[in-house]
Amino acid sequence: MALTIKICGVTTPDAVRAAVDAGADMVGFVFFPRSPRNLSLGEACALSASIEGKAQKVALVVNADDGLIEDIVREFKPDLLQMHGSESAERVAAIRRKFGVPILKATGVAQPSDLAEVEAYLGVADRILLDAKPPKGAELPGGNGLKFDWTLADGFSKRTGCKDWLLSGGLNPENVGEAIRLTLAPGVDVSSGVEDSPGKKSVEKIRAFIAAARRAQDHLA
Repeated sequence: MALTIKICGVTTPDAVRAAVDAGADMVGFVFFPRSPRNLSLGEACALSASIEGKAQKVALVVNADDGLIEDIVREFKPDLLQMHGSESAERVAAIRRKFGVPILKATGVAQPSDLAEVEAYLGVADRILLDAKPPKGAELPGGNGLKFDWTLADGFSKRTGCKDWLLSGGLNPENVGEAIRLTLAPGVDVSSGVEDSPGKKSVEKIRAFIAAARRAQDHLA
């Protein structure tokens, strides 16, 4: 199965263009005011216009209410909704049922027991994203640029039967190849690892990340 590569948190036309031209499969747009990558609906719609038919549009939300999700689905028309908060399996199922959009559910991992919690979302979310658990006191969800012990994800597909999952948390152009080799992840997701500063994507780092991920995939083929 081909490796899925997602570039998340794009905020500029150059970043979108670099991701699509380099062969990203998914491009993520953040709708969370506390994030340095947050976009208005108008900004996201304008930025995403050039990727139609080239990559999947992913709308990232954090514990969003139905009103915001409805606006995003109507105006932005995402291919997937990425739920990156503390949404329960029941909440994920309800949103998927109500809005009819596939769900990518992010879950934090720091220790083996965290992976057991992922099982609640299997069969509910369409894809799973294994991210580093936020450090204590963090103001933002997600890995915050940190990685977890990737060996915890080794064999995740075999243990759970889940074939559609992405690895995230602390990935960058220098370590993504090692991460893929250690985990055999069918997909990878990066945000801060291809930035020069929070919210400011580097065109060169985006290209390097995708190239490194594809090389690792080729070596495993």
